Amino acid sequence: MKSKKLIFASDFAPIRRFAPLMKEQPQAVYGDLLPRLQAADYAIVNLESPLHNDGSFIAKSGAAFSGEKAHIHSLCAGNFRAVILANNHTFDSGISGFEATCQLLDEYHIAYAGAGKNIQEARRELAFNTGDVRIAVFTVSEGEDMLGATVDTPGVRPWEVKQLADDIRAARKKYDIILVSAHCGLEYQPFPSFYVYEAFEKWAAAGADMIIGHHPHVPQGMTFFGRTPAYFSLGNFVFYQPVDLLYRKTGYFLELEVDKSGIISSKAVPYRIGDNGLKLLTGDDEKWFEKLFSRISEPLRTRQGALQAWHAVLAYNGPAGFQEELSRISRTLQDDPVKGAAMLRNRLTCIQHSSQWLDGMTRIIDGTISDSPAELIAEVKTFMTEKTAE
Repeated sequence: MKSKKLIFASDFAPIRRFAPLMKEQPQAVYGDLLPRLQAADYAIVNLESPLHNDGSFIAKSGAAFSGEKAHIHSLCAGNFRAVILANNHTFDSGISGFEATCQLLDEYHIAYAGAGKNIQEARRELAFNTGDVRIAVFTVSEGEDMLGATVDTPGVRPWEVKQLADDIRAARKKYDIILVSAHCGLEYQPFPSFYVYEAFEKWAAAGADMIIGHHPHVPQGMTFFGRTPAYFSLGNFVFYQPVDLLYRKTGYFLELEVDKSGIISSKAVPYRIGDNGLKLLTGDDEKWFEKLFSRISEPLRTRQGALQAWHAVLAYNGPAGFQEELSRISRTLQDDPVKGAAMLRNRLTCIQHSSQWLDGMTRIIDGTISDSPAELIAEVKTFMTEKTAE
C-alpha cells in the first residue's frame, strides 16, 4: 500500500489583518504554502477562533476572538479535513458560538475534536482512515478561564495527564497511529514549561506515536522520548499578531509520511507570517531556521537540560517581571474589575501561569532565581526582543 501524507498545522484564526483577506480571497493567506497543503492526503489545523460573530464575547483573562461564517471557505481552501477545538478560544463567543461553529463544520464535512457539551464528548478522539491506515488524534488543552468541560457542563478537554495516558493505552490496539495534540505552555518562550515536558514524556510512555504542541505563539524545539518525537510548539500559523517581533512571525507545520507500520518520516516545514499571508522559508532563511531549531532543541534532549531551560525562562522574567505583572493585574482590577478578576483567577487556576508563579516564587525564596546557563537566558531574551528585518 502506498504511503500517505499528513499535515498538522497550528493556530488558525481569521482575525485582525487576516480577517478581510481570508473572507475575500480564501486561498491567498496561505501564499506559497498552498501547494504543500493541497498535496496532503489529510490535513489538520488548530482552529483558534469560533466561526460565529454575533458581537458577544465572554469575560476572560486574555483577548477574545471571533471569525465569521464566510471564513469556513479559507479552511476548505487550505485542504483542511479536520480541526482541533481543544484550545483557549473555542468558547470566546460562548456556548452559542461553539454550537454554531460545530454546525458549520458539519455542513462542510470538516471533522473536529477536543471540545463538547460535556467531558465525555470533549475526550472523544479524532478518528479517521487515510487509505488503510487507522489514525487517532487525542486532544488536550489547559482549560484556561475555567473552560474545561465537566460531567455536565460544556468546554474543552482539560489538562488531565493521567486520564489521557490511560486513553492512549486503551486505544493502542485499535489504531495504527496515535497522535496527541496539546494546546499548552507559557506564551512567547523558546523553551517549554517543565510540566509540559513531563506530560509529553508520560504520553509517549503510554504509547503515543507523536506529540504535537501549540499555544506559545513562537516555535519551540523537539525531542525524542524513546522512539516518540515530541514537538513542543509549532508557533503561529494563520494567526496575525500586530507586532514586529521575529519569532511571533515564524512558525512551522509538520509534514508526516505514514503507512500501516506507523510514521515513516516527519519534517518541520518553516514559514514567515507577513502582513499579507504566509511565505515558505527557503535558501538562507531555511538554513537559519534549521540552525535555530537545532539550538532550541538541544537542551530538551535530557530532563536536566529541559529543567535548566525552564529555569532560564524564570530567570529572564525575574522578580521585576513578576512585580510588573502583579501591578498590571492590580491596575486592571481597579479600572475593570471583571477583566482584572479573570486575569487573577487565570493565574491561580491555569497550570501555565500557576507553574510559572509557584516555580518562580520558590526560586526567589531559595535564592536560585538567576541560576541558569547564561546562553539559555540569552536565548529567552532573543525570543522576547528580536525584531524582523522588514
